[in-house]
Amino acid sequence: MAHKFQIKKNKAGEFVAYFVYNSETIFWTEGYASKASAKNAIDSIIKNGPGAEVDDQTD
Repeated sequence: MAHKFQIKKNKAGEFVAYFVYNSETIFWTEGYASKASAKNAIDSIIKNGPGAEVDDQTD
């Protein structure tokens, strides 16, 4: 699979969820105090992300 979520700890010791595509990080979440919170963020992205609109603010 070319895309996946990863959970890593940042320098502050917080859990951060990363979305990786072809070994390149596309986006990441804020830091969370618990791994469960990072997993909840991933679940929320999977649930709510597919229907999200694109808000192009370049104009």
